[in-house]
Amino acid sequence: MTPPAYAVARGVAPAVSEHLRRHRAALGPKDPNQPPLELLPDAHAVEALVDAAFWASVRREEGYIPKISLAFLRPMPEISPLLFATPLPLDPTALTRLAAAVERPGIHLGVWPENGVLKVWGTTHTIPAFCFVVEVIAAGLLVLKHRPRYESRKFVNVAVLEGDRIKIVDERATLIADCPAMLSSMLGFEINGANDDVLNVQIQIALSMRRHGRGGILLIVPSDDEGWRDSIVHPIRYSVEPAYQELSLLLALHGTLADHVWEEAANRAIDALAGLTAVDGATIVNDRYDLLAFGAKISRRSGSIMVEEVIVTEPVEGGHTERMHPGQLGGTRHLSAAQFVHDQREAVALVASQDGRFTIFAWSPCEGAVHAHRVEVLLL
Repeated sequence: MTPPAYAVARGVAPAVSEHLRRHRAALGPKDPNQPPLELLPDAHAVEALVDAAFWASVRREEGYIPKISLAFLRPMPEISPLLFATPLPLDPTALTRLAAAVERPGIHLGVWPENGVLKVWGTTHTIPAFCFVVEVIAAGLLVLKHRPRYESRKFVNVAVLEGDRIKIVDERATLIADCPAMLSSMLGFEINGANDDVLNVQIQIALSMRRHGRGGILLIVPSDDEGWRDSIVHPIRYSVEPAYQELSLLLALHGTLADHVWEEAANRAIDALAGLTAVDGATIVNDRYDLLAFGAKISRRSGSIMVEEVIVTEPVEGGHTERMHPGQLGGTRHLSAAQFVHDQREAVALVASQDGRFTIFAWSPCEGAVHAHRVEVLLL
């Protein structure tokens, strides 16, 4: 029996289709990353992919949620496709049955029209630029995303759907005064040069902090200033002397090692660093990613006032700026991080909550206040 239509799919489809076309148009006609227009899904294709993924997500296969990834992609030799002899229908039953075989990260079910009807043609590990992807994160929770460029290692989230709630990512969030570079990178605005590696490391640390599920704080302080010590209780429980330089040395080696060797080493180092944030207290690194301490207790700097209010934004369409007490964001971690950034205005604080929420705290000179950027919608 065909399930009823998922109304949210129809509501979000035009905006997603337009998003992809707008990004394509922003590239010059000679840009090698600009795909042929026919490779982008129209609103009907987006709706069909989202509808099928949603109804599959609320089913169970032997008790498991079918965590699948659907890619709107023509089976081309360049992507080394695994082709089914007979393409499968794009329906929840077929997707649920396949889920166990394709649930590991990096495996995508390819979907493309055949005689005007969308079919699942097989699987691939390769996602070209602008390929539209629908990923099932949990029952009723979908992420709609694309990869902005061939050489990019990351996806950019376009929208997050949870039940009947729609959150469409607002790219104009980068127009906010004092928008952190990390947020710009997560929204798909590439930062050229070595700094791009640093920003990608920040994003991977954030993802790893969310994965361990225990919550945590990472403080990023200037490498040329020891003033951060004035905002930490001494003695520091786990001070690191000399500073541990594994990540900073790996960043310096990028380009001199084979990509897969460098990425494997970087991922291990990132996960190890993010794991330290699970310990009670803050983990502290400098802007070169040298580890300085973990398990550190944040305190108000001598002579400073208690932070009573922060500006809160989330990069989604229809969102609005709020002002609230930092404790309202999630408790002690958020209050401590806000106080640290208030007192150490060149620092940035990343805070992961146990429930999956993620906040970047940075000082806003324009507002004269701590700005809390809620970014979990970009990290799913």
